[in-house]
Amino acid sequence: MLKSAILFSHRKIQFHIFTEDSLKPEFDKQLRQWPDSYTKKFEHRIYPITFSVGNPQEWKKLFKPCAAQRLFLPVILKDVDSLLYVDTDVLFLRPVDDIWKLLRQFNATQLAAMAPEHEIPKIGWYSRFARHPFYGSAGVNSGVMLMNLTRIRSAQFKNSMIPTGLAWEDMLYPLYQKYKNAITWGDQDLLNIIFYFNPECLYVFPCQWNYRPDHCMYGSNCKEAEREGVSVLHGNRGVYHDDKQPTFKALYEAIRDFPFQDNLFQSMYYPLQLKFLETVHTLCGRIPQVFLKQIEKTMKRAYEKHVIIQVGPNQMH
Repeated sequence: MLKSAILFSHRKIQFHIFTEDSLKPEFDKQLRQWPDSYTKKFEHRIYPITFSVGNPQEWKKLFKPCAAQRLFLPVILKDVDSLLYVDTDVLFLRPVDDIWKLLRQFNATQLAAMAPEHEIPKIGWYSRFARHPFYGSAGVNSGVMLMNLTRIRSAQFKNSMIPTGLAWEDMLYPLYQKYKNAITWGDQDLLNIIFYFNPECLYVFPCQWNYRPDHCMYGSNCKEAEREGVSVLHGNRGVYHDDKQPTFKALYEAIRDFPFQDNLFQSMYYPLQLKFLETVHTLCGRIPQVFLKQIEKTMKRAYEKHVIIQVGPNQMH
């Protein structure tokens, strides 16, 4: 995930990495091994898993050990104005700069952005099975989430517990206590409940920014990805590590194995095209252009920029 962000992005990135203490040395070691031309494109800080209210062991048992961490980012990162939260099973197929620009599209009341959980509400999980309130007609997926932390910290949120608004930090634990026996997907369900009561606070971005197996495994249903290509790939359901969705696995392995100093076209794009030919027996594999469009665009942009800089603008024809 970090590698994909660095490979395709233009501006310098600040990574805030939340992980178990035992993994910190491994992160530092791996990131130091990257070539200088890439390490100068980012700074990183590593934080322990921390929950500022309630029982930490309870929060750790909520869906996955680190999942609830995102709920506490406004409280922990007090000096950070805005951020893009992503799960570790996310890959960027275009510059992070592009999704960052969506922050500028927020209106005066919006303070976070997510994609819908499903494009077709009647076959979506929330509309069929949820035992708690959820945002909109199909709920939202929290694996890719833009957050204006300054706005979150200063807002008062409507809720089902008291008649007046509550600050973000004050709301989290009572909300969990109220709904803990009704939620299935942990912190994502809590976020759905929060934005059900505060819909004016959420900006919904299209599915191409959080593209999951559900968008193609039963047939293609993400129109924006068909039109513009996948921008951010979210390999939930463990699809990078099994053979159920080989298209997702092929992309993951291509980025994981790409040698930093190699040519992107030769060492990533062309091998990917060949690999995709082996996935046509799956519904996701039948739409390779959806997965390749943004990568191709990004590589062309990088190549043109490189050529213009190398040759010099006055010598271009």
